[in-house]
Amino acid sequence: PMLPERLRPLLRAALKYAADARLKARVATLVASRGFVLHPMDWMPPASDQESPEVYAPWADWQAGADGEKQSRREQLTAETWDDFYPAARRTALVDLRRTTPALARTLIETKGASEPAEVRLALVELMRFGLGADDVPFLKSLSADRSGKVREMAGRLLARLGEHGNPADGGSEDPTAELAAFIEEGKSGFIRRRTTYAPMKLKSPAQQARRADLFASCYFGDLVARFGKTEPDFISAWQFGVDDNADRFLVLMVSVSGSDAAVACLADRLVAEGGKLPLLALQLMLRLDSGRKRLLISQILNDAQNLHALNLVEGVEAGWLDWGDLAKGKTLSALRSAVSGDNDVMKRSAEQYLEAIGFLATAATADKLIGEVVTAGLPPASPSLGLLRLNAALAENRSQSER
Repeated sequence: PMLPERLRPLLRAALKYAADARLKARVATLVASRGFVLHPMDWMPPASDQESPEVYAPWADWQAGADGEKQSRREQLTAETWDDFYPAARRTALVDLRRTTPALARTLIETKGASEPAEVRLALVELMRFGLGADDVPFLKSLSADRSGKVREMAGRLLARLGEHGNPADGGSEDPTAELAAFIEEGKSGFIRRRTTYAPMKLKSPAQQARRADLFASCYFGDLVARFGKTEPDFISAWQFGVDDNADRFLVLMVSVSGSDAAVACLADRLVAEGGKLPLLALQLMLRLDSGRKRLLISQILNDAQNLHALNLVEGVEAGWLDWGDLAKGKTLSALRSAVSGDNDVMKRSAEQYLEAIGFLATAATADKLIGEVVTAGLPPASPSLGLLRLNAALAENRSQSER
């Protein structure tokens, strides 16, 4: 159902405060999580949108100027109905199929995608990450002959996630994985229980730094750890974070695109557990983390309160789950109170941005209570930064029938 008319002023206030298209889409996502869609006069997804809730796929297609002769998700997506779906609706249907019947989706991508332009083929192959499994290997290997380099690269990364090793030059005279491994030194730590460690070597020139960056970006994580005779989780456990911040960042990015699911989970767990600035690196893994790990990462950021700006960088996280107890037990609440009651305008503006981010994450009860806390601390009740929190709290009284 459409958002109730009486809530549209709150919605417009939240949308007005949202600084860019991504933050506006986040407002729509919160509302959708409570069972409503926005009035098209208040907000429409961009024509190229892939971030908004699935319910908006027909809207994005309409924005793209799709002709009115086709249908949009009125029937099951099959080879016969492929052309009856607009692009955004087709993408949504393919994601659904990859999650439920991945083989059927793979067959559609293989048979129908072959005749599409390179950018469309790339987008279709990227959807293989949903429900990725061993049965996908033959098709992904066949893409090594695709005429698009970007498609070949995407297929290679997906294969690497499944444990299929082998960059094109592996084992040859010019082996990029061996070259990258040479930038990493093996060591030992501990007196009683000696264990192997891995750390980036100290580089001598900008040229070496640039070359190492290129190698991290082009090689696959599974191939790298195989050079050291380790499993992916074992290598992650042995990596010495903090020796070289750039190398740490490159490693995390490498795992995010080509590491196995086990490697991604292991790396996220370690980064969150060690705290400090390391959880910020885990933001690069967000699109591959399960819901529980995403929440743990956000909770760590809230508990520590040293990197609250990162809340606006999170991707693919659910709306409306943060309970008051989880928020109150960390340092964020006291940091917000201090910022809004103080005289530092920079801190106040930062706190207002954090309130917007928490407005998306919070339950309705948490949103309502947080408004009271920061207003009592000195934030003007009419502050635009409270827009999403107020909308969130008001939605508690307007649950859709489907959620009751």
